[in-house]
Amino acid sequence: MIDKLEFFIALARAEHFGRAAEEIGISQPSLSAAIRQLEEQLGVQLVLRGSRYQGLTPEGQRVLEWARRIVGDTRTMREEMRAARNGLAGHIRLAVIPTALAMVPRLTEPFQEKHPDVTFSVVSRNSLQVLSQLDNFEIDAGITYLDNEPLGRVTSVPLYGERYNLVTAQGAPFSDRESVSWKELADLRLCLLTPDMQNRRIINQHLSEAGVAIRPMLESNSMVVLLAHVGTGRWASIMPRNVARSFGFAKEIRTIPLVEPEAAHLVGLVAAHREPFTPLVSALLHEARSLGPGAMA
Repeated sequence: MIDKLEFFIALARAEHFGRAAEEIGISQPSLSAAIRQLEEQLGVQLVLRGSRYQGLTPEGQRVLEWARRIVGDTRTMREEMRAARNGLAGHIRLAVIPTALAMVPRLTEPFQEKHPDVTFSVVSRNSLQVLSQLDNFEIDAGITYLDNEPLGRVTSVPLYGERYNLVTAQGAPFSDRESVSWKELADLRLCLLTPDMQNRRIINQHLSEAGVAIRPMLESNSMVVLLAHVGTGRWASIMPRNVARSFGFAKEIRTIPLVEPEAAHLVGLVAAHREPFTPLVSALLHEARSLGPGAMA
């Protein structure tokens, strides 16, 4: 039953029988057969079928909620028993918003010093993807904004406040200033993160509040791409404090605090609200709490 529930979760995530089968490493006929067996066991139709996958039935949506809970609890039990036998070991999958990627070592480094048998994989995702992947068991935890858009049912630990700077090349407009107002950005040639990023939505909000309408000359989902363009001297950007220094561009550019207002938004660690947590996630949350808000700023 557990295997079939995991297959069902994979199908709901992929919304396609072929992609789901490839993801979990079985043939498409085997996946289809497993889903039909699950429907027979539960006595309800879970999937709307035609020539292709057409979504979940209302009963399927409800079973998906139960499946996530049951599979999550089963994985937690297995990890807890493994930790009881062998100590804390395993792998943590972490998804992080682009503006926080440079800050990740401030969490992972002290964690691995305490737990050397734990490994990490870290991927860059936007804030909506972080929450979606938590729901679908694709990641174990994420780092994202806590106070700007709804998070849903998660456990969160504040890590630091994200503050915003004009990032520009030496000798470019405003590069000799100690601060710049949001309103003064109106005529700059800007490169910014893409609109699917919450950082961009935050920046748009503060620019709008200052009465500024902008049309970025370049957009990217990569902070490195933005910084590389700033380094040419032809573009400027708006980024959190310390990002440029963390990526090694500090000599070529200046970061100038943005004021009127001096905006800050909270960034933190999030995990799906399932208790008990797995031993790995529990230890990671404990590490984040021990750092305290501001420790990663």
